[in-house]
Amino acid sequence: MEVRDGLYYSKDHEWVRVEGDLAYIGITDYAQHSLGSIVYVEIPETGSTVEQGGVLGVVESVKAASDVYSPVSGTVEEANEALEDNPELINEDPYENHIAVVRMSNKDELELLMDKARYEEFTKGE
Repeated sequence: MEVRDGLYYSKDHEWVRVEGDLAYIGITDYAQHSLGSIVYVEIPETGSTVEQGGVLGVVESVKAASDVYSPVSGTVEEANEALEDNPELINEDPYENHIAVVRMSNKDELELLMDKARYEEFTKGE
């Protein structure tokens, strides 16, 4: 399982890459391995508002459907439309294929997320 430095991680297995006020959000390698072959991704609507812990989208695999929760609050600036036709991109490289970009309304929420070391420790108990 790959866990990358420089990202934030949630207990629901989402990752966040921060660039200024923008949060690129996707699911972790751990999550995509647990789900198996991803067959569908429901992306959020651009311009919609999300709250930390609120549903950002849905990922469906051959095993199950799973909600994707937003690790931060804000406005959806962009949804990765490539995933609608090619959901398997998440299996190929979950860290290069974000689900959405959210303009954060409260960067302090990042403090509630885990860094690489804490996330690796967290997944050992899963």
